[in-house]
Amino acid sequence: MFILLATLSVGIVAGSYVAHGVRGQEKQNDSADATPLKVVNSPVQPNEFVKIAKTVGPAVVNINTQTLPKQSANKNRRNFHGRVQPNPQNPQNPQNPQNPQNPDDEDQQQGGGDDGGQGNFQDFFNRFFGQGPEGGDDGDQGGGGGVRESLGSGFIVDAKGYIITNNHVVDKADKIYVKLSTDPDNQDFGRPARVIGTDKATDLAVIKIETNTALPTVKLGNSDTSNVGDWVEAIGSPFTLSQTVTAGIISAKNRTIEPGVAGQFQHFIQTDAAINPGNSGGPLLNMNGEVIGVNTAIFTQSAGYQGIGFAMPSNTVAEVYNDLISPSHKVVRGSIGIQFRQGLSGAVNRVYGFKNGVLVQQVQPNGPADKAGLKPGDIITTLDGRSIKDGDDLVGEIASRRPGSTIRLGFMRDGKPQDATVTIGDRDKVFADLGQQQSNAAPDNGGQPGEAKLGIVVHDAPPQITAKLHQQGVAIQSVRSGSFGDLYGLEPGLVIIRINKLPTTTKEQFDAVVTKLKSGDDVVLEVLDPRRPNDGINYIGGTLQ
Repeated sequence: MFILLATLSVGIVAGSYVAHGVRGQEKQNDSADATPLKVVNSPVQPNEFVKIAKTVGPAVVNINTQTLPKQSANKNRRNFHGRVQPNPQNPQNPQNPQNPQNPDDEDQQQGGGDDGGQGNFQDFFNRFFGQGPEGGDDGDQGGGGGVRESLGSGFIVDAKGYIITNNHVVDKADKIYVKLSTDPDNQDFGRPARVIGTDKATDLAVIKIETNTALPTVKLGNSDTSNVGDWVEAIGSPFTLSQTVTAGIISAKNRTIEPGVAGQFQHFIQTDAAINPGNSGGPLLNMNGEVIGVNTAIFTQSAGYQGIGFAMPSNTVAEVYNDLISPSHKVVRGSIGIQFRQGLSGAVNRVYGFKNGVLVQQVQPNGPADKAGLKPGDIITTLDGRSIKDGDDLVGEIASRRPGSTIRLGFMRDGKPQDATVTIGDRDKVFADLGQQQSNAAPDNGGQPGEAKLGIVVHDAPPQITAKLHQQGVAIQSVRSGSFGDLYGLEPGLVIIRINKLPTTTKEQFDAVVTKLKSGDDVVLEVLDPRRPNDGINYIGGTLQ
């Protein structure tokens, strides 16, 4: 940089001589008439940012982790959600689309999911820190086959040495060190720390250092009462620069940056306070000096700060922390064993007659909802008498309930209101049972529908397919490019069992239903995928042009 500036200065001076026609003329270097500068000693009143930095700074820590080299067959670089990371030198890597397709959002979905790109949403370490030729699972500074070191931030919430940070800061680390603001700069690593508990669903972790004296702590504020436009301050150790303070505003709330299960419990505060690699796990503070979020992720197209960062809200942090310091050291979430598709089209809502609520896609056999009598196609509208807005509302409410407790669900079935008492199950156990069932599923194919109106050709689903699905229907044989079926994601092999709630168990029934459709009609198809028979019914709908 200094060379560049010097070069620019020479060019500017040379140009000045030529422009003014004074080339070769020199003026005597006399500065006798210059007045020496004096520093004005006028006090500046500290603003709120200064006060917060002085008050909270001592409780913000630098976290350094070491991961010992391990033999691994997987050489792909992955982030903390298991997504393949882009190659910084090749942002067009086809394994990492900039606009990844959104999978279904499902309540109590079976965890996991396909690997896919996060586009421009990245956690700090994997997005910025380099890696050696062997790659690595976490962001590292070392690379190669040696010890990998990662840096992050955290903050002390208990004077006995309990610290909150991000799970991806400490995940897979063999050694964790914490450096306080009062520790000497020449100290190599810091104080050794141990993991108390982690929660991947919210990317939070609790670690602890041993101390003989009470440590400074932060206070947690109420993130629910924060507003878009409120001033906020971030403190952390970006690029190893400890105790760095940045400020901005809350630019959005309740922001989900990953589709499907990965983002089911991640509803972030969005901020334009500068957040960079190393801030991960540090606090986002309101103007009372209270922590209202844990800085977790950024959006970037250039591997640098671009004004959009994400922090896990403090109300979620408090709930997770209390579970992680409990004797079980794990977060327990409720589940009723259903799946649903998030973001259904308006056509589906109109045909099935609801504005708010959740259309059940699948009910896990022998799960809590199944035992209570719920079925695919039911529309859950209330929980304990309170109206359910959407899937996020239902997931949040059920997940907060303890296993063994009961809820009263109101739902619509065939246009008639019903209700049922459901006993909440343990989400981890429900997922484990569902995953075991799905591991027995095998792929398959099939084919057909109404070429003239829907752009699809169908035929009766063969016996082996209907036996697998336990449903009669017509199988899609082909889909015309640019047609209704193509536009709404139909593909060969899928089986249509109903259109607008009317059965299509045979091609004759299908043809009879399709024949009556006309331009402007809402069309909703209930579709099964023989390759994934346990996924349940997909409701695909739109308006016929």
